[in-house]
Amino acid sequence: MNLHELFIKPYESYETYQIILEATATLFGLLSVYFSIKKNIWVYPTGIISTALYVYILFKFGLLGDMMINFYYTVMSVYGWVLWAKSSEDHVHVEVSAATRKEWAVSAGLFLISLILVTVVYYYKPFIDNQFSAENADFGLYHLDWANWLDIFTTAIFLVGMWLMAKRKIENWIFWIIGDIICIPMMLYKGLGITSVQYLVFTVMAVIGYLEWKKPRKLMP
Repeated sequence: MNLHELFIKPYESYETYQIILEATATLFGLLSVYFSIKKNIWVYPTGIISTALYVYILFKFGLLGDMMINFYYTVMSVYGWVLWAKSSEDHVHVEVSAATRKEWAVSAGLFLISLILVTVVYYYKPFIDNQFSAENADFGLYHLDWANWLDIFTTAIFLVGMWLMAKRKIENWIFWIIGDIICIPMMLYKGLGITSVQYLVFTVMAVIGYLEWKKPRKLMP
């Protein structure tokens, strides 16, 4: 499979507005990660635009787990925006800290709940695909391909990452790095070449973000 088949051919069948929406969501997603690295509160307004667009895009492409996580991102971005605003002396930048044992326990719980919830959603996917009608809908997980299973897993990873970011915890970057790497082939498989490149860039930026947040500084208790 060559680069044309991976990145160009899938878009030949897309409507122009779909390509514009994906490109716009990608641009604001990159801006959001950049602002996150800088510990700048603009991570949230730019992120809200990106995630809101991806809710629609991912629903159209059948990635229900990632669709749900982007809806969650949108809601959590409002929550994180409020937290960061309260914790910022200049209303723009914030201090960060390491996750506590209690926060790791909450993260584990969120991860498990997400796995269960998204698996249940995929179980009822035929109902959703059938215009929310149970008639002739064959429930089960038989219809899932490897990308769908990865979607379930990455949804849990990103959910924890978003929660830790809202709490300004350094370890949030570890979850972003793992999830971003997994999403690169998954998005290519689904025909979202622009988004796969976005996740490649996200991976590099997440590594930079982790190193930046790890620099010695006065940590908040």
